[in-house]
Amino acid sequence: MSGVTRIEGRAYPFGRSNVDTDVIIPAHHLKTVTRTGLGRHAFETVRAEPGNVFDDPAHAGAPILIAGDNFGCGSSREHAAWALADMGVRAVIAPSFSDIFSGNAFKNGIVAVVLPQAAIDRLMEIARDHPLSVDLETMSVTSPLQDRFVFAMDPFRRDCLMKGLDEIGLTLESEAAIADYEARAPFAFSPAAPEETTAFPADA
Repeated sequence: MSGVTRIEGRAYPFGRSNVDTDVIIPAHHLKTVTRTGLGRHAFETVRAEPGNVFDDPAHAGAPILIAGDNFGCGSSREHAAWALADMGVRAVIAPSFSDIFSGNAFKNGIVAVVLPQAAIDRLMEIARDHPLSVDLETMSVTSPLQDRFVFAMDPFRRDCLMKGLDEIGLTLESEAAIADYEARAPFAFSPAAPEETTAFPADA
């Protein structure tokens, strides 16, 4: 997983609330066990609507998605995060996320930014004509129009996202300590050698 410090570019001004994982990636596309190819099926039902933002050439390949409250609700499916990543989305900005989606997004290197509704409304307006920037170093979302919105994030998640560490990467960071433990473990947990005893003659 590649690290991310700043995400810049156009944003999809989607803005809908209570978008569940079945909207992000319909259930009939869940048979795959690979992460590639799901992007073309993302928001399939939305893309069936005339004039939808995902088929607007002005936002093609946008790395940022602006969503409404409770984004990613519904059933737990990591495929939703896979589909977003495969379509090129590296950051989602919303007033709130479902806990399960937020965790899946983090594990797949997608930055989930929580901002108040007033900030979302302003970003929706800006995104129609201007790019945005999501910066994990300054913990802010900015625009060329001098807008700046500061967000908070769990320090552990922020550090992992910036370093590009998934669960495997986190484990490998402790590779030396794991190797040392494995080298010592057989001796630490082997049965103790029997103590020597001194034989005494039996009483007459």
